[in-house]
Amino acid sequence: MFVGHYSVAFAAKSDKNKIPLWVLFIAVQFLDYMWATLVLLGIEKLRVIKGFTAGSMLDSYFHPYSHSLIAAVIWSSVAGIGYKPLCDWLGYAYRKSAALIVGLTVFSHWILDLIAHPRDLAIYGNKWKVGFGLLNYRDPEFALEIGLLAAGIMLYLTRNVMPEIRKGAVIAFGVVLVVIQIGNTYVPRTPLTDKATAMGVWVFYTLFVVVAFLIEKIGSRRQTNAP
Repeated sequence: MFVGHYSVAFAAKSDKNKIPLWVLFIAVQFLDYMWATLVLLGIEKLRVIKGFTAGSMLDSYFHPYSHSLIAAVIWSSVAGIGYKPLCDWLGYAYRKSAALIVGLTVFSHWILDLIAHPRDLAIYGNKWKVGFGLLNYRDPEFALEIGLLAAGIMLYLTRNVMPEIRKGAVIAFGVVLVVIQIGNTYVPRTPLTDKATAMGVWVFYTLFVVVAFLIEKIGSRRQTNAP
């Protein structure tokens, strides 16, 4: 699962909960940020194998500290508890439900990975591995990714008040994410090393976070100054 994770970020954002879209973009990929960091440190293990599954080259055969069920619950709790101090630090509005939403958004990553991954998600430690293996079926997995993304963007556009220019930017960003997913799923490429793959996660995921931040800046001054 790749861009499908961002569907949850778009869907979770509302004018009521006041959670910035960029925070939700970090939340939905928080487990992968931890995973990439631990791979770079040599703690978790990854093999990049061409044709490992129909939809992915990543054999993440040891990632108990980022992607086991127990780890996902712990990281989700940490993110939920840490959201209020983040709001206090950045001066953002905070709603009581926001911590729960952030925590559930982090945990959504494990649920979607459970659907997509082969049996490499441990319940605890590196034991009792589960995964429904949709990545073994390239076209259905791609369709799910794009369907989820489209649904999430539709919810974002209907649940939040924004100027037309921002709506256009969100749709354009959605199109870019679809193109990236097409490349990730269908375009042949030479496998990278485990460290290069992990660094790519950091670079591209953070780029998406920056785009999400900038999107919500579009037209915000106009809305603030509106009578």
